[in-house]
Amino acid sequence: MTQNLVITSSPHFRAKDTTRTIMLDVLIALCPALIASVIWFGPRALLVSAVCVGASVLFEYTYRKLMHLDMTIGDLSAAVTGLLLAFNLPSSIPLWMAVIGCFVSIIIIKQLFGGIGKNFANPAIVGRIVLLISFATPMTNWPVPLGTDAVTGPTPLGMVSAMEAAGVDAASSATPPSLPTYVDMFLGKIGGSLGETCTLALLIGFVYLVIRKVITITEPVAFVGTVFVLSWLLGADPIFHVLAGGVMLGAIFMGTDYVTTPTTETGRLIFGIGAGILTVVIRLYGAYPEGVSFAILIMNIVTPHIDNLTRIKALGAEGGKKA
Repeated sequence: MTQNLVITSSPHFRAKDTTRTIMLDVLIALCPALIASVIWFGPRALLVSAVCVGASVLFEYTYRKLMHLDMTIGDLSAAVTGLLLAFNLPSSIPLWMAVIGCFVSIIIIKQLFGGIGKNFANPAIVGRIVLLISFATPMTNWPVPLGTDAVTGPTPLGMVSAMEAAGVDAASSATPPSLPTYVDMFLGKIGGSLGETCTLALLIGFVYLVIRKVITITEPVAFVGTVFVLSWLLGADPIFHVLAGGVMLGAIFMGTDYVTTPTTETGRLIFGIGAGILTVVIRLYGAYPEGVSFAILIMNIVTPHIDNLTRIKALGAEGGKKA
């Protein structure tokens, strides 16, 4: 019995994963943080999340329809972008501002660059930065968790910034009494963007994504580890800087985006270290108390160069200068 030899172009091995299944896993992994945000910030956290997801899907549907392009809302990438953007916003933000952020993320950063797989930066990160620069006051008006006496208050990083401005030494190895405890920060009982406060919930999502093999541990560990070590070397509280702000959200869900981060494990290691260094430098020496979004955006921009330096050359490919 003879058997025909089938010759085809690569890829020769195919996985069952699709864009839709991967994005569905990301949405599932984000659910613990969404639940935590509703617990601490009330129903409005759910409202902001729903508006961002709905607006993002609607913008993508409308653009693809008007441009007579294949419909892509079924791959759930727009829903993921909307939810990640919501997680980077305070629960008190006016809904129309959140919709503007969705427009920037979906239309300007994603669709105008060709759709999923062709955007140069994480859409949710850019949407958050545009809103922060355009609407600084609403974007830094942080509702405090339910069950506290105040209605709004600063984030832990904002507290440190205010203490330093007043001449108080906030860079110590022990958390100052006026700051939240490590336990409160781990559980999310602090002011901040609605999806970044609860480290426990984010870690649950991280474990799920690793088990499902959606992400590897390289970039998150490099990111968080760099923030820990560098803040300690510079005299700041390393545990505080890991638990405060968007380090965990950025490392787990923003810095692992397939499109805007390196494709090799070495590249992801470089990306995580670079993002961690930039985060600490901006926090300790920059004008903003938080630097995660800016750090990831900068590393998104240099990702093509990281890929060029770390990509494995094909067997037989010529190296060095051409003759």
